[in-house]
Amino acid sequence: MSENKLRDFLSNGKDWERMKTSIPGVFVQKLPAYKSSPSRLVIEINPLDSAGAPSKRRGFIIRSLEELEQIRGIFQDDKLDKLQNILESVNPKIKGSTSIKSEDVLEL
Repeated sequence: MSENKLRDFLSNGKDWERMKTSIPGVFVQKLPAYKSSPSRLVIEINPLDSAGAPSKRRGFIIRSLEELEQIRGIFQDDKLDKLQNILESVNPKIKGSTSIKSEDVLEL
């Protein structure tokens, strides 16, 4: 069922449209055709706010299994945690915004 839903989304979805998945913070996004490349679907990782909506205008795009494996390796590096802790201690605190939007969900 999921594959048919994705085929339909690729054919009928609008360029840059985002489809929610059953994995919190993970979306499927339709990229427009560009030069000789046809339209295609990609994974978008975008943390959710307190209302369950994407917290960023654009999330992180993953186009292939190779990119996914590279990203996994980066996120498993302990130095990333250390860097984030340092950044949080240096940066000023920012309040997040909340918005609620109803979307169709792709069950995985």
